[in-house]
Amino acid sequence: MLDWRRVVALLAAVAAVAATAGCTGSRSAEPALVPVVPERAASATPTEQLRVEVLARYPHDTAAFTQGLELAGSDLYEGTGQYGESELRVVDLASGTVRHRVSLPETAFGEGITVLESRIWQITWREGVAYERDRETLDVLREVTYDGEGWGICHDDAADRLVMSDGTDRLTFRDPATFDPTGSVTVTRDGAPLRDINELECVDGQVWANVWRTDEIVRIDPATGQVVAEVDAGDLLTGAERAGADVLNGIAAVPGTDDFLITGKYWPALFRVRFVPGS
Repeated sequence: MLDWRRVVALLAAVAAVAATAGCTGSRSAEPALVPVVPERAASATPTEQLRVEVLARYPHDTAAFTQGLELAGSDLYEGTGQYGESELRVVDLASGTVRHRVSLPETAFGEGITVLESRIWQITWREGVAYERDRETLDVLREVTYDGEGWGICHDDAADRLVMSDGTDRLTFRDPATFDPTGSVTVTRDGAPLRDINELECVDGQVWANVWRTDEIVRIDPATGQVVAEVDAGDLLTGAERAGADVLNGIAAVPGTDDFLITGKYWPALFRVRFVPGS
């Protein structure tokens, strides 16, 4: 006959052992399920919305298909494009007069430029050639080749590297002496790739960029590729001025200030501006 007292005692012993195992952190014990919030979502901040405050307006050559713009000291450098018309220029800011210019080969389509102390890098669109130039004479010191297209370029002083765009959603980092690639990052806005990154300007470890075919400038964190600020740069030209102009392109920081110079392809004016909070 089954002894129920033995059965009850045995079940009690088994329950006691199971309880002890749970208290000592047994690998078989299952913890309570707790919802997990992704770290990126918890730390994400909204993209800063900025607008343009115009501080001054200067004349600009309407024959200039602006591809690169940089202010170094008192010298304004401008790279222009189009086959048979591409140049590197030194421009007087106040009058818009071209003080010095050199032409690229007719088979080259000039793109972005950046100044590194006594040198200037100028890239080309589909030719895969970058020209290293003497800043004083604008003479070519050497030519280097690279893969893919060239759109914009700037020098990131904080990391001592070149940052280059190619019209996609990617920024490529390059050695400023050899031009060799050292890494890259994908540019995203609200989690989606942002293409058509064009003319660049590096300021305080951040990358400001024109977005081709728009009146928009974005600020990119090169560590993550994330767009952290958007600038509405529309309505700078009148309706009549826009009739003969092409897209916004060309951005140059004014050293020692929070100001920028911006213009566009075939624009009649160049503006000194500040990016201020706005919608």
